[in-house]
Amino acid sequence: MTRARSAGFGMLGLGIGYFLWYTPYSGLAKAMSSGLLSTTNGPVGGLVLLPAAALGTLVAMPVTLTLLRWWHYARRTRVGRLSLPFPGRETAMAAFWMSLIVATTTLNFTFPGVSILLVLVLMRIGTLLISPSLDLLRYRKIHWYSAVAIGLCLVSAAIAFADVHSYVLTFAAVASLLTYVGAYTGRFLIMSQHAKRGNETTDRRYFVEEHMTTPVWQVAILGVAALAGVGPLREGFTTFLATSAALPAFLIGVFYEGLFVFTSLIFLDRREYSFCMPVHVCASLLAGVVASFGLGVLFGAPPPSVAQFVAAVIVIVAALMLSYPAVRAWFVAPEAPKERRLVLFVCGGNAIRSPMAAAIAKTELAILGHDGDRPVTSAGVAVEQPGGGIAPMAAKALRALDVPVPRHESRAVSVALCLESDVVFCMTAAHRDAILALAPELTRRVH
Repeated sequence: MTRARSAGFGMLGLGIGYFLWYTPYSGLAKAMSSGLLSTTNGPVGGLVLLPAAALGTLVAMPVTLTLLRWWHYARRTRVGRLSLPFPGRETAMAAFWMSLIVATTTLNFTFPGVSILLVLVLMRIGTLLISPSLDLLRYRKIHWYSAVAIGLCLVSAAIAFADVHSYVLTFAAVASLLTYVGAYTGRFLIMSQHAKRGNETTDRRYFVEEHMTTPVWQVAILGVAALAGVGPLREGFTTFLATSAALPAFLIGVFYEGLFVFTSLIFLDRREYSFCMPVHVCASLLAGVVASFGLGVLFGAPPPSVAQFVAAVIVIVAALMLSYPAVRAWFVAPEAPKERRLVLFVCGGNAIRSPMAAAIAKTELAILGHDGDRPVTSAGVAVEQPGGGIAPMAAKALRALDVPVPRHESRAVSVALCLESDVVFCMTAAHRDAILALAPELTRRVH
């Protein structure tokens, strides 16, 4: 339980970092589009400032990855005599979706007639609905707390939309919001398949490859659109860059680079999206509140309406409902274990250590006369090739111990398998942390 709480405090730190970057990012985007800055000489359209913001992210990205010292996690390709970091196909696709998220997020804050808080409420309602939607696509059970969260999101949306005298929601704004939610869905589907495993190397490789490719995609997409004749984007790449307003627009991209780091680390946590999403939602909505009041204090901008504040509070409650299992595990003692007999061994790839441990345990149980009444199995927290056999070196070691080499197919550990087990033996503390992240209520059974 102590380890699980420590992990929770780590997530809290990521949420604070996300909040600290999101506040100036959203405030500056709204200030520029509303003409509140003296350097802009009036309102700046979202499509006009978008190229400079994208260039800001592109310039800040290599600085971030260099400071983190994570370049070596990326895959590489040779160009002549040079070996350069290069994304895999899946991370390049995830970066494409992420580039749409970056662009539409910035655009959403620049539409006239909508407040920072209203835009955030609508965006967070969309992302909150993604988690149970992905569960439905994978034929998973939708728990009661997820259903309550969905209902609260719908109530929040109804309140926000009913406040029709406090905003103007154009067709372009609706299209941008829908693109934002769709892009997040695409990103999460890829992230679930190729990262988010609790394996440091795999997750950091995804982080670096997505991170380094996203701004390249964004600049390329905007550049193609500008060449195709989108006037505001063409202005953004040309005359606008020579004005005094280009610097704050560039800083918008730099601030997004900072929040990009924290939001990626939040969602790459091994735990389910319904655990990570509340941190993302609450941090961004609180940032929106602070940014809104900041613009009011500095420039006399009108605050969001009372209805929008109410809608934001309801979204936060919905986010907390979605994290009900993790919150409950902090305060409620685990139930007394039911009659279970299964012994589970866990390692990383489920090809060497845990199948060896399971084979040795079966042999020892047979010697003690418990063969058959105490089933033993194994699984892994970072299985890259399910169905693989036991590693040759492991088989050789078992034969040297006069332990029968079992028929084995590697598999990933699951919550259901853990719940069926009387005891779970992990090869390392990191494996134990990964199991507790999946099912915090199993603290007393995992060793």
